[in-house]
Amino acid sequence: MTGDDIVSLGDKHVGEPYALGTLVPKNDARYKGPWDCAEFVSWLYYQTFGILYGCDSVNEHSDFWDRDANTKGQIITIEEAKSTPGAAILRLAGNGEIGHIAISDGNGGTVEAHGREDGITNSVVDGRRWDMGILIPGVTYKPNPTLPFRPPSIVIYRFTSPNMVSPDVGIIQAELTRRGFDTGGVDNVFGELTYNAVRQFQDSAGLNPDGEVSALTAAALDVDF
Repeated sequence: MTGDDIVSLGDKHVGEPYALGTLVPKNDARYKGPWDCAEFVSWLYYQTFGILYGCDSVNEHSDFWDRDANTKGQIITIEEAKSTPGAAILRLAGNGEIGHIAISDGNGGTVEAHGREDGITNSVVDGRRWDMGILIPGVTYKPNPTLPFRPPSIVIYRFTSPNMVSPDVGIIQAELTRRGFDTGGVDNVFGELTYNAVRQFQDSAGLNPDGEVSALTAAALDVDF
């Protein structure tokens, strides 16, 4: 069993539903969803290798991927993770409440629980914000030749400290307001109210409600920078 087996198992669940915050029993091999992104990855590792990671028991939420990566894992670059079948790729929550995690297929693609619109899906590593790749102790990985990582081509607007300030944020706020999502006004500052409004919009659109305006969310909002 290697990291490739994690990818193969994940691919068998493509198309199953997503639900943010749902609890997945890691020891239920017949589970078919709904899935949360971290729960999906933890379930894959437990089912493939019997390893609990990101949580402390089979019936706890997988809220600790960052903790486990720093205490009992190997942090690798995004390029290395992109080229390693079965490696996890993590985007930290930061000042917001929602991060994201996916499994690399080793060829630049992913399998992940993405959002209500597409559920478990295959996507790509490039063009998205990530913070680290992770290898789990006890798993055999067989990396492919290293692939370069192409970062996002646009600024990803999100809730940071200090707050991001830009006329583009004002464009986002104006469009959210027009659609009925309360940002507290158009002040060009990406604060907590704007973050919450983005999350509400994303949820209504079936997107991953991480509160970040990436290219996908910008397109759904019909805004162009």
